[in-house]
Amino acid sequence: MQVRDLMNSSVVSITPGESAALAARLLSRHDLGSLPVCGEDGALRGIVTDRDIVLRCVAAEEDPAQTPVKDIMSRSCAVVAPGDDAREAARLMAARQVRRLPVLEEGRVVGMVSLGDLAGSRSCDMEASKALCEISENIRRT
Repeated sequence: MQVRDLMNSSVVSITPGESAALAARLLSRHDLGSLPVCGEDGALRGIVTDRDIVLRCVAAEEDPAQTPVKDIMSRSCAVVAPGDDAREAARLMAARQVRRLPVLEEGRVVGMVSLGDLAGSRSCDMEASKALCEISENIRRT
């Protein structure tokens, strides 16, 4: 099974100059855990998570309304392509300790795939389960 068969193609993204407060509102409004950060050209610049906002902005006593996403986002993102094998995506999530991956085609974000998407697929449920266990184990150690 390929990533394109499981990914969510309805992507909500944000630009690097937008505020952490807007990112938080988008995450809440769309019930998401992360947003791809894309330039005006649609190219991926990074990813911002709810955890980034809390740890890099709120806990650092920065004003979310005045803090641009580019200051708190993760820049080196693991990514997959629509034609990649979904089991490989699960292994990448485990290796990089992430629950979501942007899906890129010709340098542009065309979707997001999550551990939940993979777990819902019978052909990937074991890989997704193993990835979740590895991610959760790492969180318990920190």
